[in-house]
Amino acid sequence: MIDLDLCSTVSSIFSHPFSLGMLTEPLMMLAETAPPEVTAGDLVEPAEESLFSIGGILTLGMLIVLQAVLGFDNLLYISIESKRVEESKQSMVRKWGIGLAIVFRIVLLFVVVNLIKLLEDPFLNLISNPLEMHVSGHSLIVIGGGAFILWTAIKEIYHLLAVSDLGEEGDKGEKGNSVAKAISLIVTMNLVFSFDSILSAMALTNSFAIMATAIVLSGLLMIWLADHVAEFLKKNRMYEVLGLFILFIVGVMLVSEGGHLAQVQLFGYHVEAMEKSTFYFVLAVLIIVDVVQGRYQKKLLAQQAKLRAAAPQAK
Repeated sequence: MIDLDLCSTVSSIFSHPFSLGMLTEPLMMLAETAPPEVTAGDLVEPAEESLFSIGGILTLGMLIVLQAVLGFDNLLYISIESKRVEESKQSMVRKWGIGLAIVFRIVLLFVVVNLIKLLEDPFLNLISNPLEMHVSGHSLIVIGGGAFILWTAIKEIYHLLAVSDLGEEGDKGEKGNSVAKAISLIVTMNLVFSFDSILSAMALTNSFAIMATAIVLSGLLMIWLADHVAEFLKKNRMYEVLGLFILFIVGVMLVSEGGHLAQVQLFGYHVEAMEKSTFYFVLAVLIIVDVVQGRYQKKLLAQQAKLRAAAPQAK
């Protein structure tokens, strides 16, 4: 049965002259205060950060430090590659290689800023049972650079073990490459190494002027440090092996990063990129082990020399 009292109550509410207005007035107020619809044309991009502002100067300092930290492995490669030309031309090769790389880095920065979408979009999709990947321009460059560094490190380590005379190894290393080839290899690998630093810089600022200035200043810093690193490796040959193994780990890191960018799956397992923290931890362990082993070896050699000197006196 229909409740007559309920029906009469409802009808009395809507028949009252103020009741309908009391119900609809709040809804009308909400409609009037609702924000207008935002269209794509109304969106405003954030203003570009000024190079001469306090924030711009702080960002520039952070980018220079970032470029210096990420460029350590690049300096190792430059020092090893420049050894393959005549000794009198090695410093010139390093300076010209880094100088040209600065110019090409700025060009690459302009290309990446404007064509980042094209480099990130995959152009090859391979889906099969054991292997699946989605290769983009960015991932292909990183994988190719990592593979080349791995090949260079393995070849140099094998050469150190295969040569019978260290002096002979040095002579062959000096005459192995022409100046033009060494410079072109340094520039090419410098561009491969610069991808990470450019993408990291784009995450910190949207100012092309700040990023380009950081590239120039960090490049000048690399030119100054390159001769010092090469001279240190020349005077401390035992650290050359350490540098080659660090270069090997850099190659592994780049290949894993490229595989991660390409979303490679092998037998259902995703390829994960090596974390920078892991790389620097392994780097620190290698350096500590090498330093401790070197000092311990010097101590053993000194003790053996004392024993040999004391042996004739005992007789």
